[in-house]
Amino acid sequence: MTGPAALARLLLGAACISTAAPLASASGLPASVSAFWRMALAAIVLLGLLRLTRHWRPVAARDWAWLALPAVAFAADLWFWHRSIAAIGPGLSTLLANFQVFALALAGWLLYRERLTARYLGGLVLAAVGLWLLLGRGWHETTAGYRGGVWFGLATAVAYAVYLLVFRHVRRFGVAVPAVQSLAMITLLCVPMLAIATGIEGRSLAIDSVRALLAVLALAILAQCLGWWLIAEAMPRLSASVVGLGLLLQPLLAFIQDVLLFARATSHSDWLGLALALVGIFLGANGIARTDPSASATPDRGRA
Repeated sequence: MTGPAALARLLLGAACISTAAPLASASGLPASVSAFWRMALAAIVLLGLLRLTRHWRPVAARDWAWLALPAVAFAADLWFWHRSIAAIGPGLSTLLANFQVFALALAGWLLYRERLTARYLGGLVLAAVGLWLLLGRGWHETTAGYRGGVWFGLATAVAYAVYLLVFRHVRRFGVAVPAVQSLAMITLLCVPMLAIATGIEGRSLAIDSVRALLAVLALAILAQCLGWWLIAEAMPRLSASVVGLGLLLQPLLAFIQDVLLFARATSHSDWLGLALALVGIFLGANGIARTDPSASATPDRGRA
């Protein structure tokens, strides 16, 4: 695969993933229920494709046990994110989730002695200013539910950073399963975890309309499976900076879909805030000086 072809796959994958939050919102299902069906249907598709294409490699019980660790963090990530989507809409919740680059860089500084550069600090300031333009001026006028959705969005970012860190360690010290198969296994492991969470909440897993069924099917196939498959194939052939820049298409498109499809009220200062936040996220993702190249973090999901 050539560089332009890899870039095209990356951008197409980011565009596919950008539909995740809008589709979850369009389903009209409770947060935990939409998250459960997203992973359950995606697990069926991914496992079926791996079997059909004969890319499934035999794995031991030990491999499943290792991958259960990042699966816990990923299930928590989805639990937080789908609540954020329901509370504040797909655009802002997706943007907040991408703040994981700052949590990930901070973890690199604390755990691996990676140096935070002026670019990182500048990115953090820009992202904070952008977020203030989007939220800060009217913060005290919002409802408790809306404010809770913002915190859920930031918790999503932290949970996803934990997932990336744990997944990296599992692959380095525990499991040598191909990346796409690892994604399929983690997806499957998340299903019972989200089912338990839904049961604790007293929610029914029933899909109550054709619209909801079509939305979660598209969410599983388009965002969870196709999007990540394309990105997983493209990332090894592109530089980290190109990957980081390309994946910013995902929160941008999610925000635009929120405005066009869900009539999100957006002012000029909101668009400026979005632009500053996206530039800040890009700078933050590329603003650490690594002392150990092997400790490099997996590039941003754009949003799972």
